Amino acid sequence: MILVGCTGGIGSGKSTVCAYFAERGARIIDADAIARRLSRPDGTAYPEIIGAFGAGILGRDSEIDRAKLAAIVFQDQKERVRLESIVHPLVEAEIAHQLASIDDDAVVVLDHPLLAETNARERFGLDGVIVVDAPEEEVIERLAGSRAMTPGRVRERIAAQSSRERRRSVADFIIINIGTLEELRDMSERAWEWINGLPGAR
Repeated sequence: MILVGCTGGIGSGKSTVCAYFAERGARIIDADAIARRLSRPDGTAYPEIIGAFGAGILGRDSEIDRAKLAAIVFQDQKERVRLESIVHPLVEAEIAHQLASIDDDAVVVLDHPLLAETNARERFGLDGVIVVDAPEEEVIERLAGSRAMTPGRVRERIAAQSSRERRRSVADFIIINIGTLEELRDMSERAWEWINGLPGAR
């Protein structure tokens, strides 16, 4: 098995790169998707999150309103750490469970926004780390168009994440996403070639 981590800040294009890897045959383990699933009413994180933050974060359908929760945790670091202490151990357990069920000859990409912060390379035995990077002003412009987020809200999210420098410091391969979608695909293709040249020590 070749196991590679892929990380990047909000609006970097990480999900687009991972989607390309999936097209090429990689098995994607998406940490954000796991966290969302665990936070649904039938998920194991749901009761703990409600216990910590109260029923005021719920929508009419009893689902957690992600915007309401984000308004709390992205403005108060203590609350964000509180949420992470609930969700992260459950996400990591599910990642380990999925890895244990994958064939030995697979190429696996762990799509994880917090690789740099959580020392995931050592914990999961990653063979390499790809960082998708974009300048802050590029990210602000991108998200203002695609998600209708205000510049202030985007900066708030960026400030709550690891710095670009810290993410780049853990990278074995960096994709700079400042061009067109076609250019991003070309860089993703080069990254895919690099992945398939790894020894796959697992």
